[in-house]
Amino acid sequence: MLRLSQIRLQPGHSEKELEGKIRRLLNLKKTEPLEYQIFKQSIDARKKPDIYYTYTVDVKIRQEEAVLRRAGQKKQKPGQIEKLEEVLYRTPAHGIRKLSHRPVVAGAGPAGLFCAWLLAREGYQPLLLERGAPVEERIRDVEAFWKGGPLNPESNVQFGEGGAGTFSDGKLNTLVKDPRGRNRLVLETFVRFGAPEQILYEQKPHIGTDILSRVIKNLREEIRQLGGEIRFHSRLTGLNCEETAAGRQLREITVNEKEQIPAEVLVIAVGHSARDTFGMLLNSGIPMHAKAFAVGVRIEHHQQMIQKAQYGSAWAGKLPAASYKLSENLDNGRGVYTFCMCPGGYVVNASSEEGRIAVNGMSYHGRAGSNANSAVIVTVSPKDFGNEHPLAGVEFQRRLEALAYREGQGRIPVQCYGDFCRNVRTTALGDILPQVKGDCRLANVRKIFPEELADSLQRGICAMDRRIPGFAREDAVLSGVESRTSSPVRMVRGETMECEIGGIYPCGEGAGYAGGIMSAAMDGVKVGEAVIERFMAWE
Repeated sequence: MLRLSQIRLQPGHSEKELEGKIRRLLNLKKTEPLEYQIFKQSIDARKKPDIYYTYTVDVKIRQEEAVLRRAGQKKQKPGQIEKLEEVLYRTPAHGIRKLSHRPVVAGAGPAGLFCAWLLAREGYQPLLLERGAPVEERIRDVEAFWKGGPLNPESNVQFGEGGAGTFSDGKLNTLVKDPRGRNRLVLETFVRFGAPEQILYEQKPHIGTDILSRVIKNLREEIRQLGGEIRFHSRLTGLNCEETAAGRQLREITVNEKEQIPAEVLVIAVGHSARDTFGMLLNSGIPMHAKAFAVGVRIEHHQQMIQKAQYGSAWAGKLPAASYKLSENLDNGRGVYTFCMCPGGYVVNASSEEGRIAVNGMSYHGRAGSNANSAVIVTVSPKDFGNEHPLAGVEFQRRLEALAYREGQGRIPVQCYGDFCRNVRTTALGDILPQVKGDCRLANVRKIFPEELADSLQRGICAMDRRIPGFAREDAVLSGVESRTSSPVRMVRGETMECEIGGIYPCGEGAGYAGGIMSAAMDGVKVGEAVIERFMAWE
C-alpha cells in the first residue's frame, strides 16, 4: 500500500480533482486502474485567506515498485509518497482456561459496550449490566429533566446506555497510540452501526448526540444477536471474593443489593461519575488512588466569531463549524486549557446527584447552533483536595457542585466574563445569550471556586484572547461548574489488566484509563482481549 500525503485542494473541490492530484503524483495515466481511500482530511487555515483542504490517502495498486519508480520522476515534497504495510486489527487467540460462568461487564458506556461486543463476537456470551436506562428511555428522562422535571439519579446525562458521551459532541479523536489497529476497529464499527463514513478520515471526527444514540442502539442489538445479554436498571452493589492459594479471587457479584450472580470474570467499566460504586469497590478491597483531573467553567461565544477567527471573513460562512483548542501555562504553576469544545452547540445540565449542579457541552451532528461553547479548565491534584484519601477528588467535585447549585438556586448559574473578573453577580446579559439545555439563572460563578482557581481561570481566558480576539469579551457567558472532565480516581491494574483481586478487570474512563469516547472504547477492546487471551469461549 502507498500512502500519499500533503495533497492540497481548495474548498469546494470535486472528487474528480482529488483523483487527478493522486494520478499526477503517481504519474498514472487516466486509463490505469486506481483504488484509493482517504486516510486523513483536515483544513489548513494557517495562511488566511488562502485556505486548503489537506489530504492523506492510501492507494492500493498493482506493481507498486514500478509505480514508485515512475512517480520518482515527478517533482515531490520529501516524504510525500511512502510505502507501508496496512495495519489490520486481529483478535488474539483464545486462551485455554475454561470458564465456569460467562464474563460480566458492569457499565454500558463506550468501554463496556465495546468490551462486551468483542467478547460476544468471539463467543463468550457476556452479561452486560447497566445501572441506567436503555438509550431511548434515557433520552426521554434527560429531556424531561431539562424541561424542569425531577432529576432521575439513575437515568441522566451521566448514567445510562452509552455513558456520558451520549450527551456530548460525540468527538472521536484520541491521542492514544494505536499499533494494533484498535482505533480503526472502533471507527469502522461505529460506521457499520450508523455513523457517517467521514469519521474514518476527518482530522477531528465527531458523530453528534443525535446520531450517536442510534449507533448505540444498533451496537446493543448486535451484542444480543451474538449471544450476549444486557440488563438495564442493574447496578453493581457488591463483590464476594475468597482467599485462595493464588490470592483473593472473585466468586460472586451483587446486583441492586439483592441478586447474587456467580462470576469469575468481572470487567468494571463504570463511568467517571459512579461515585457510589467507587466507594463500594474501595470498601471491597479494590486498590485505587486519587488522581489529578480538571475543573472550571463552560464559556460561550457566537459561533460566527469563532468562524471569522479561524477561517477569516472570506470563508467564515462557507466552511464547517470551526473549533479551537487553547492552552496557557501561568506563572503560578497552573495550566489552563480548553476541553471538549462544541461548535454550534449547547451547554447542558449534566447533574447526577440531588442538590448539586454539573455542566457539560453537547452538539448535534449538524452543529447548527448559534453559539460555540467549550470548557475552560484548570488542573487540580490531591494537594488541592486537602488529603490523600482515594475518594478525596470525589468530595472536591461534590463541594464545587453543591456551591454551583446554591449559587444558581437549583439552576445552572451563568455569568458574563466581565462580571466574573469583577467578582459581582451578573444582572443583565450582553449580545451573547446562553444556549442551554436546562434552566439557568444569572449568578456569580466565581464564588463557586477557591480564589486561586478562579484567578487562574480569569487569567487563562484573558491570555487566550491573544489567540482568538474576542475570547475575553465582557459579555462572553460562563456557566458552572464543569467538574466531570475525567475520573477522580484510578483503579490499579497490572499487565494482565486485572487488579490484585483475581478476575476483576478495571476498564475505561471511570477506572482512570481513558479520557473520551475513543480512548474508552479502545480500552474496552484491550481489556476484552485480555479476557480472550486467558479463557476459552463460554459454553
